[in-house]
Amino acid sequence: MTDQAQEQPKDRLVKVFEAPTIAEAIVVRGVLQSAGIYTPDMDNAEPFPMHEPPEGGWHSSEIWVPESLVAAAREAIAQARNSGSLDLAK
Repeated sequence: MTDQAQEQPKDRLVKVFEAPTIAEAIVVRGVLQSAGIYTPDMDNAEPFPMHEPPEGGWHSSEIWVPESLVAAAREAIAQARNSGSLDLAK
């Protein structure tokens, strides 16, 4: 079991970012994970997922975080954009 799986919060997931490409989603997900923010791997076919998927299912360019971490996630994305470490369309 990975460290991230062990730290998985129990609250519902909320979409905090939708990237136009999967590559950008990977970069944003990395920023959040570097900040210690749990982001579930929605492309991973877990046999026993911990959360129900949202209505309409998952999309691989969407970044979801537990509800309790939404503000921290948005702040981490904003800081990365402002520092120039994310060169994404705003």
